Amino acid sequence: MKHQRRHEEAKINRLQGIISISGKGTGYVAIGTGNKKDKQDPEVDFKHLNTALHGDMVEIVLHSKGKSRQTAEVTKIITRAKMRFVGILESKNHIFSLNPDDPKMYIDILVSENMLNGARVGQKVFVEIISWSDSRKMPEGKVIKILGNPGDNNVEMHAIAIEKGFDSELPKNVEHEALEIKRQGIKESDYAGRRDFRKTLTFTIDPSDAKDFDDAISFCGLKHKPAFFHGLAGVGAPENRGPEKKQVYVEEDLYEIGIHIADVSHYVKIGSALDLEARERGTSVYLVDRTIPMLPEELSNDLCSLVPNKDRLTMGAVFVVDKNAKIKSEWFGRTVIHSQKRFTYEEAEESIKNREAPFHKELSILNDLAKKLTKERFAQGAISLEQEEVKFVLDKDGVPTKVITKERGDSNRLVEEFMLLANKKVAQVLSPKKMKDKKDESISLYRIHDLPSKEKMHDLAFFLRSLGHKISLVNGIIPSHEINNLLKKLEGKTEENTVNRAVIRSMAKAIYSTENIGHYGLAFSHYTHFTSPIRRYPDIIVHRLLTNYLSGKKVGKERMFEYEKIARISSEQEKRASDAERASIKYKQAEYMSKRLGESFEGIISGITEWGFYVEEAETKCEGLVRVRDLKDDFYIFNEKKLELVGQKNKKRYRLGDRVKIKVKGVDLERKTIEYVLI
Repeated sequence: MKHQRRHEEAKINRLQGIISISGKGTGYVAIGTGNKKDKQDPEVDFKHLNTALHGDMVEIVLHSKGKSRQTAEVTKIITRAKMRFVGILESKNHIFSLNPDDPKMYIDILVSENMLNGARVGQKVFVEIISWSDSRKMPEGKVIKILGNPGDNNVEMHAIAIEKGFDSELPKNVEHEALEIKRQGIKESDYAGRRDFRKTLTFTIDPSDAKDFDDAISFCGLKHKPAFFHGLAGVGAPENRGPEKKQVYVEEDLYEIGIHIADVSHYVKIGSALDLEARERGTSVYLVDRTIPMLPEELSNDLCSLVPNKDRLTMGAVFVVDKNAKIKSEWFGRTVIHSQKRFTYEEAEESIKNREAPFHKELSILNDLAKKLTKERFAQGAISLEQEEVKFVLDKDGVPTKVITKERGDSNRLVEEFMLLANKKVAQVLSPKKMKDKKDESISLYRIHDLPSKEKMHDLAFFLRSLGHKISLVNGIIPSHEINNLLKKLEGKTEENTVNRAVIRSMAKAIYSTENIGHYGLAFSHYTHFTSPIRRYPDIIVHRLLTNYLSGKKVGKERMFEYEKIARISSEQEKRASDAERASIKYKQAEYMSKRLGESFEGIISGITEWGFYVEEAETKCEGLVRVRDLKDDFYIFNEKKLELVGQKNKKRYRLGDRVKIKVKGVDLERKTIEYVLI
């Protein structure tokens, strides 16, 4: 009986979860028990990690619960998240090892001399762990790629990308396949079965440095005379109708607007080398100074790109709308376009404002319609989460010389609104339908955004109230209109970015899924990604699903596992790409400030911890740490509830959103960190 009880206790205490490891080598396992009384994840100290690495799926055994935090130890590695690391090759007493760049990698990797593959001490290299069974010893690895010398721009950018799983070089068979497709070009047979928009005004609007043009918009005005009976009380048999009045004709302005998206699925066939590589990558990666494309440039920047003055094969979502942006009809299918104009956002902005500029009338109408779509979206509960972005100006060696703010005007919002419309409508079309006798069993791929957790919303409300804002909670959630009103009120104020960031952090992350729960942030019941197949694999999948739907084919539930896997991989790759993009920005920020040691700036407190507070420099958004130990005027204590540092004697407070004057104290390019001191 005693033995059985012990066995039952062991089963209860043996759990599985993803382990997150801090820079200090302490692990925290997300076990998802749903126990609301104990919200903290079990902690695993360094000696009980048993070779577990950040992101691994592990099995743990809980220790006996004391008064403090629940602790545990890792008993089994179920799946590894990552076994390849970038770092600098070091040598001590003729023993070679990798010092990893990844701050989550808490141990160096031993590299035997016969595994160096030509690498030299001091070089930045890419190493794969080939053996690690004893946590008391260093893992053993081999050099699989020599990246070059630390500090070189190309080396550092390549290192950031490859560390996150994105090699800048595509496999040779993928390149060869793309070259052959480009060589063939558009064949006469490719035009068959496509709606022809080549004589309809069509244009693209993109950033000035864009090379891959995924989307184009076509526009033409229509005159329509819909007939109706004024004052008609009912329909059907005469006895159900009210008194008929004179038939009235009203002339109404209608517009046909086409959202045309590069037909990548026409070229990237299921199971081809291109398809398998795109599926594995999931997305293109946009670093500060380069793009690492999901597809070879022969497709992404050429045959699939909707360049002006060339025929291009596209998938279209075409809407007839009235002057109030109400949709009167919709059509989906394969199209062919011939773009007459490639606008940059700046040029399109000028055309909207200037009556003499090209396509002023058409862009003005589109802009007016987009604003009405936006207004309707926010009336339905969408949340405004626009953040000010900056862009580095780089010299020929990739060194940042200055930072400029990205302007976001009506032209940006115009494109965004029509892309949102296309994504929403395609999702509605592909959503399984309820039939009379049974439910449609077909599946689709959605872009979903869950409700924020009540815990995070409560924390956000507490933070906003601490800043003096009146905030209410309805069923544990701050109403979207309250968030929008607050953000509008803060426009142009020092708090704006801090509050914006806090709101974004409180939100769930949007992901891909075969289960539709809607998109909370956009306030859409149906949403997918259809508009960027050159740079996102899920969009290619959605194009295939739409083609199947239009031809009467359905994707049955027997393929659910395959599509769930695609959704999961695409969501994971999106996160890795975002991390790589953020790391490249942090590196350039650190590099920029490394040339300005001792210089003074103004900044805004963007984060507070027990060891100090983070300050975002006002112009460049370069974030750095002011350490508590460098605050010489008092002894400061961290108030976790109010997120502030308070001086013991003078009661001076440092809070989020406070404006401060700072000086650059130091920069660590390897760790991509900046240290400031107050002045």
